[in-house]
Amino acid sequence: MDYNQEQKQDRKTLLWAALAVLLLLNLVLVYFIYHEKQENLAKDEIITAKTEEVLSIKTKLDSISVELDIKIAEIQKLGGSVDSLITLKAQLERDKSELKNATTYSASNYTKMIRSYENVLSEKDGEIARLRQELGIATSKNQELNQKVTGLESEKQQLADSVTNYSVQNKELSEKVNIASALRTENLTVNAINSKGKEREGGKYKSKRIDKLRVNFKLADNAIAKQNEKEIYLRILDPDGAVLSDMATGSGSFMFGGKELIYSSKQSVSFDNTGQSVDIFYGRGGIPLKDGKYAIEVYSEGFKIGQGDFTVK
Repeated sequence: MDYNQEQKQDRKTLLWAALAVLLLLNLVLVYFIYHEKQENLAKDEIITAKTEEVLSIKTKLDSISVELDIKIAEIQKLGGSVDSLITLKAQLERDKSELKNATTYSASNYTKMIRSYENVLSEKDGEIARLRQELGIATSKNQELNQKVTGLESEKQQLADSVTNYSVQNKELSEKVNIASALRTENLTVNAINSKGKEREGGKYKSKRIDKLRVNFKLADNAIAKQNEKEIYLRILDPDGAVLSDMATGSGSFMFGGKELIYSSKQSVSFDNTGQSVDIFYGRGGIPLKDGKYAIEVYSEGFKIGQGDFTVK
């Protein structure tokens, strides 16, 4: 009777220990999700600030464009030459178009451009005053021009209203840009290779027939992502959530969400936006894999870009 009671007590103890482990794993998962969310929020704030900076510069350039139109109209009425202003207006439109190009954008360069345009506008004010004096423009003519300026001021107000609308949409835009800039995997598969080099597929393998694992996937097309050398990290998690790793055969660590994570293997890939196929291998180093379901996680440039799984039976 005492022996049976001891067995029941041992089972209860094991059950409580298992529940404690599950609770701990859930707390760790919540902790990682929280830090990943904080990292994403920080990136959102950077993108929002950058977007607001670009919108501010665009507003100034639009305002200068309106002022140029006013100066061209005034100087033409006064009989002056506007060839240089028309050339300047064409250059301004090219600068506004280049503002959309993130690879060539420089806030300091655009600040210098704006100062240069403003200096030209100031010089043209002096030229307009001189032409008026030379031609004796009547007050009534000035009033007519002022009415046109008022109309242009209305257009400037409409531009300001547009900027306000852009600001309202900043958060949504930032989220889309943040998501769009990350790589993504497609068609991720895990194949087992035995000691003789024979490869099996299907996602379910016997432990004794696994000497290496080959994780294959394609990198989805992404026109926003930079075409350069990418470090891609592979994490293989066993049924208990532990990362398979062997520092002697290429495992290591990387930073993600402000935390140091262990990776099983990594691969350097020259991303060319062609839907290229990528293979990452992991050798078990002579240690047999326990039965159960294994999780696959793929990371690159601060993002988790793919996941999958396979089963050992």
